[in-house]
Amino acid sequence: MNKFLILVVLSSILPVTAQAQKIGYVDMEFVTSKMPEYQQAQAEINQFSEKWAKEIQEKFTEVDRLQRAYMAEEVLLTDELKRKRQNEIREKELEAREYNNKVFGMNGMLFEKKKELMKPVLERVQRAVDKVSAQRRLDFLFDKSSDFVMIYTNPKHDYTDYIMEELGIDMKPAAATTSQTVAQPVKK
Repeated sequence: MNKFLILVVLSSILPVTAQAQKIGYVDMEFVTSKMPEYQQAQAEINQFSEKWAKEIQEKFTEVDRLQRAYMAEEVLLTDELKRKRQNEIREKELEAREYNNKVFGMNGMLFEKKKELMKPVLERVQRAVDKVSAQRRLDFLFDKSSDFVMIYTNPKHDYTDYIMEELGIDMKPAAATTSQTVAQPVKK
């Protein structure tokens, strides 16, 4: 009788704890690539990056120019002038490296600019993900384009289209409108 009672209790508890969890995935790289505001932010980031890279290159060009000038005049300089020029070159080189690290290093100016420009776009995407996940009653939604490796994905669990629809992104390719035109016969 005790075994029967335990079996009944376990059978009533087990279905509650073993409920299936609903899982889906989305290709965030594809979604963001279709967002004009993401592309605009990316273009601005590239402009800043190019500008800063040019400034850094100019600093290193100045260091190179100073080194060549020093090597050309080295035989004519006194020991004190040699040390002074070498120190000047080292300082300029150090300044260029520090600026490079300040711009492109971890938590550098480029990183901060990227964070600043991408934040509104990614917040908008996150709101869409939250809304679609709630509407579709998903327990987990994975990013297919991230470092998380998905060896197999069933397309019925792909929620990329729903996210794009929530963001108001047109999923139809632009070429589809041109293929709908019908050739008209030529009148003579």
